[in-house]
Amino acid sequence: MDIKQQAASHPEAAIGTRVVWGGEQVQHPYNATQTPIVASAAYGYDDIDKWYDVALGKEPGFIYSRMSNPTVAVLENKLCELERAESAVAFSTGMAAISGVLHTFLSHGQRVVSTRDSYGGTNKIFEEFLPRMGVDVMLCDTADMDALEREIAKGCNVLYLETPTNPTLKIVDIRRLVAAAKRVGALVIADNTFATPLNQNPLALGVDVVVHSATKFLSGHGDVLGGVVCGAESLMAQVRHYREINGASLDPFSAYLIIRGIKTLALRLRQQQASAQLLAEYLCTEPMVETVNYPGLPQHPGHAIACSQMSGFGAIASFVLVGGMPTVTRLLPLLKYAHRAGNLGAVETIYGPARTTSHVENTLEERQALGICEGLVRVSVGIEDAADLLADLQQAFAAIRSQPGQAGLHVLSAQRPIEVSA
Repeated sequence: MDIKQQAASHPEAAIGTRVVWGGEQVQHPYNATQTPIVASAAYGYDDIDKWYDVALGKEPGFIYSRMSNPTVAVLENKLCELERAESAVAFSTGMAAISGVLHTFLSHGQRVVSTRDSYGGTNKIFEEFLPRMGVDVMLCDTADMDALEREIAKGCNVLYLETPTNPTLKIVDIRRLVAAAKRVGALVIADNTFATPLNQNPLALGVDVVVHSATKFLSGHGDVLGGVVCGAESLMAQVRHYREINGASLDPFSAYLIIRGIKTLALRLRQQQASAQLLAEYLCTEPMVETVNYPGLPQHPGHAIACSQMSGFGAIASFVLVGGMPTVTRLLPLLKYAHRAGNLGAVETIYGPARTTSHVENTLEERQALGICEGLVRVSVGIEDAADLLADLQQAFAAIRSQPGQAGLHVLSAQRPIEVSA
């Protein structure tokens, strides 16, 4: 059975319809209405010649689930529809997808340009693993588009972007940097995890390859790991070959959970980002908050660019607390409607400092070099009632101010102007 040939495309349908039906209008065994979990490791053939043709890709079918699997194929088809891509390749985790695509398209003697404050795991690949391969890595100030263009103009094989960035929520001008990359023939890769396909479609902006940590908003329930890479079939064939040989394939049960999660993505994100906007606006008025990072704020340095390339501002915000980590350790345990955990994109609200979430792999010195201070807190806003989330945050700040010895901090913070990160 060739899932890709059977899957119906819905280019005319709105995104809220495509998250439900995309990639799933296929004939399942027993006329099942839901994608079945095909747990077989291998697929047998009585006709040895046909088996060989399927193995060579001359005929449709499945051979071995490390290479392809019917359940995983449905997920890949769904992402193709959401990102308007020709092809997609699913991986066992988001980091497997990121490392897989970078190792597919970079080799000894080549050069990659990216931004300094990408996700901590991605930064480790740039700082630690790619240099071991003899890849020249140049990381630029994320907010300095001129510096990025200058480094791209010197020549590079890959430009890697993440926008909005994790956890500082900086916005990268995709169109501008794609134009610079194309002038030197560079491949452009973009991590679209924070924005999701509902808010941003990098392929439509000229990007060649899009990466998602499906663990986050796509699955939406904090119960599965996965990653997906999307792009032209000519590029995905190379990524698929790398995955097949290196083995970081997605298992069918995880694929099923991600498929199920995607069906409610539009509903979830609508509530989440409305609440995120509310919380960000409140945090701008809170005296104990030094800096607020959310692209939906008009004063955010990347707000105009976000408006030009995004249809929504997402469900992630971050803020820096006056007093640094000591204030963080007091505030977070006071929250009632929140997990304190290293994940994001789930239906429950999740808070956490960068040192135990996005940049847990980095040392204090490395985080400081990346411009990530110890008082920074990332909040992934869930689907709870917005009024409850706001009241929860307000009572936590009020409780800190009522603690003995905190009056001085309150006075100090009240005199501090609220900034928005550049």
